[in-house]
Amino acid sequence: METERIKCLIIGSGPAGYTAAIYAGRANLSPVLYEGIQPGGQLTTTTDVENFPGYPQGISGPQLMEDLRTQAERFGADIRFGIATASDLGQAPYKITIDGEKVIEADSLIIATGATAKYLGLDDEKKYAGMGVSACATCDGFFYRKKVVAVVGGGDTACEEAIYLAGLASKVYLVVRKPYLRASKIMQERVRKHDKIEVLFEHNVVGLFGENGVEGMNLVKRWEEPDEERYSLPIDGFFLAIGHKPNSDIFKPYLDTDEVGYITTDGDSPRTKVPGVFAAGDVADPHYRQAITAAGSGCKAAIEAERYLSEKGLI
Repeated sequence: METERIKCLIIGSGPAGYTAAIYAGRANLSPVLYEGIQPGGQLTTTTDVENFPGYPQGISGPQLMEDLRTQAERFGADIRFGIATASDLGQAPYKITIDGEKVIEADSLIIATGATAKYLGLDDEKKYAGMGVSACATCDGFFYRKKVVAVVGGGDTACEEAIYLAGLASKVYLVVRKPYLRASKIMQERVRKHDKIEVLFEHNVVGLFGENGVEGMNLVKRWEEPDEERYSLPIDGFFLAIGHKPNSDIFKPYLDTDEVGYITTDGDSPRTKVPGVFAAGDVADPHYRQAITAAGSGCKAAIEAERYLSEKGLI
């Protein structure tokens, strides 16, 4: 199998990966970045980004990612298409297998593989991606001021998203599969007391409809029960809040993760328990999951990588 030795390897190409590449390139680390299965990360599925500093008129998600990519290349980042399929972090240099056919031996490693939002699996979710379907209320809620939206989920995240959206929208439906909320008592109480939130217990969303975007959802109440009821509700936005899956599986034998799979780092730093291996962006962030926080953590990871390599006498 072909082998290549490099100083700094970055896996992932969202805001965290590209920002790490910018900083690593400016530090003369000659970074190599593999873009992964979704070049540009989750933001490439977002139409308008209005909360990233420096773009007063907003910018499309794909264009923002292209700008970051171009900036990284300007500072010498070697950006390649490829997917990390295996890892060996047992000792330095760390070995990452790309596409099952090439091994990169890296003196330092920045993991910026992100997290994938969980979806219901409806064809309509893909059909209306960026046209009314979202997995991030903080990112996209602004577009639904004084409109009607639905949030799917019954945990703390779903309740938080519903409350956040209720501060913007005219009406929020919280669609819950079970006859109860899994959220903490305090979150349940906040949802129950909010006059703009209506909880639809024992409901499943089975489809969405609309001409040029989401205009409504098809629901089944008490699925496969004798009193099953099917009906539709008009909505303008559809938000998924049933969790994210961090893309950390190939690193789990070597790194600590929480019960969901988010990589555990040392306090507010991107340092993992393996010296010279750093985690940035959504793969290590179960709380914020924003482009700007991911970019900031990518910056920190590159600075830490430069310090690590310097201390080891590798640059």
